[in-house]
Amino acid sequence: MDKTPDLTEFLEQHQLPPLYAQQIRQHFRPLAERLSHNQKVQAQPLVIGINGCQGSGKSTLASALSWLFKQEHQLNSCVLSLDDFYLSQAERHQLDLDVHPLLAQRGVPGTHDIHMAIGLLSRLKHGQCPLDIPTFNKADDERAPKEQWQHIQSAPDIILIEGWCLGVGAQNFLELIEPVNEMERNEDRDGIWRHYVNSQLQQHYPKLFALIDTTVMLQAPSFNCVYRWRLEQEEKLRSKLQSQKDQLGIEHSGLMSSDQIKRFIQPFQRLTQHALATLPGQVDHLIVLDEERNIKAMPHSK
Repeated sequence: MDKTPDLTEFLEQHQLPPLYAQQIRQHFRPLAERLSHNQKVQAQPLVIGINGCQGSGKSTLASALSWLFKQEHQLNSCVLSLDDFYLSQAERHQLDLDVHPLLAQRGVPGTHDIHMAIGLLSRLKHGQCPLDIPTFNKADDERAPKEQWQHIQSAPDIILIEGWCLGVGAQNFLELIEPVNEMERNEDRDGIWRHYVNSQLQQHYPKLFALIDTTVMLQAPSFNCVYRWRLEQEEKLRSKLQSQKDQLGIEHSGLMSSDQIKRFIQPFQRLTQHALATLPGQVDHLIVLDEERNIKAMPHSK
C-alpha cells in the first residue's frame, strides 16, 4: 500500500498543479529514498547539489525532496540557493566600472559572493550552527536585509543547494572565441566579459563544488526552452508579489517584461549550453525533462 503523506498542502504552497503529485510519487520519492540512505552512511550532513537551467524546477525539486526527507525519513534538511549569494547592486556596479558593464546584471559566475557561499556551506557541513544564510530578493534585484535571512538553528541532516551553474566546469580557451548570441557579438566584442566569467568559474567555484557530496541534474531539451520557462517563473513571482501587495502593501520594482526576460537570459546561454553538453554524464542522478518540464526518464542514479 502506498503510504505517501497527503501532498495537497505542499502543492498549494508551491502553486503546483495536481499532476505534480504523480511526479513526486513516481520519481522524487525513490530518489529521496536513495539519498536518505546515502546520508545514513556518513558522519556529517549530506550535501546535495541540484543543477538545472533557469525555470527547470530546481527550487521545487529541492523543496519536494526536503519535504520527503522530513515526512518519510525523519531527516531534517535545509535548502540553499546559489542565487541567494548574488552580490549587491553596489558591488555589481563596481564590477561594471572595474571589469565590464555586463557584470552589473546578476547571474553568471563572478556575480556571486562565492567566498561567503563557501564559508557558510562549509560551516553547515561541519555542523557549526546556528548561522544565518542570506536571501536575495529578485523582485528588487537586491540582497534582503539581514533580519530577513534564513536562520538555521541546529545542524541539518541534509543540505540541498541548487543553482543554474552548480557543478559546471570552465570552458577551454578556444570555446570562448566565437560569440554564442547577439549580446556577446554586440556587447562583448573583445571577449573581456566571457573570459572573466570563465576565469571565475575556473579559479573560485570549484572550491564550492568540492563541498557537494552527490549531484542531481534537471536536464532541459535545449536552451530554447529557457525563455518560456523563465517567463512562466516571472509570472509566478508576479502573482506572489501581487498577493503580498494586496495583503501587506509591499511594493516591488524589479519584475521583468517579456522583452526584458529575452535580454536577461542571454548571459546564461553560453554556460547553460556548456552544462547541457558536459554534465549529464558526470552527475550522480540525471533527470531528463521534455519541453513541458515533464520527466521523460531518469537514466541513471550512480
